Amino acid sequence: MTLKKACNSNYLKLIAIIAMTIDHGTDLLFPGFPPEPVPLFLHFIGRLTAPIMWFFVCEGYHYTKDIKKYMLRLGIFAIISHFAYCFGFGISLNPVEGGIFNRTSVMYPLFISVVVLYIQDYMNTWKEWQKKLVQTLLILSCFPADWSCIAVLSILAMVRERGDLKKQIIKMSGWVFVYGVVSFLYVSKVYAIELIGVLMVYPLLKLYNGERGKARWMKWFFYVYYPLHLVIIGMIRILVYGNINICL
Repeated sequence: MTLKKACNSNYLKLIAIIAMTIDHGTDLLFPGFPPEPVPLFLHFIGRLTAPIMWFFVCEGYHYTKDIKKYMLRLGIFAIISHFAYCFGFGISLNPVEGGIFNRTSVMYPLFISVVVLYIQDYMNTWKEWQKKLVQTLLILSCFPADWSCIAVLSILAMVRERGDLKKQIIKMSGWVFVYGVVSFLYVSKVYAIELIGVLMVYPLLKLYNGERGKARWMKWFFYVYYPLHLVIIGMIRILVYGNINICL
């Protein structure tokens, strides 16, 4: 096997898990995204997580044998993750209470992206304007989530270019650039610049060999690990800082 195609999906998902843990651990150790060298470097590594997740949602949608079960699994995962995410970072469970950004986890946009794709590909009795209306409303519902609507729009763009990694990354980067501009103007200039880190995913995904890998349990490991590590972060947050919001 050549180095060019050395990684199966399990390896890449493990990289995403490690990067995510580093990113969220940095939020705990350095609350508020301070513009300091150590947290900036660690958050830069964390930028690998989202595009790897988006890429494998595209792969999951393509390969799943039961799209409804896939949607249901992601939907349940999104609900569980909402409670874990809010507890982890000290955010109100009400997604419209407080600020308008980062009110729920990125898992909600992942779920919505599959629902939007399902409407487009399987709701054949709907008229096109009905599809577009419902899809638009669903995408807008992701605005308060981590990565906002951009997560869904990136996945939709990547699905259309599946099989051409370079085009997938270009389309994804375009939407991340939009997100960066909004973040630069209204959220945090430092956070916006950090988004350049998503480009690191390209050489990693070039190593993908299209195989799942022998460790079948890895699929379920992520579903368990994501909310579990947030609960642990939440417990440490309360012990160290008290019940405060440490999110950007």
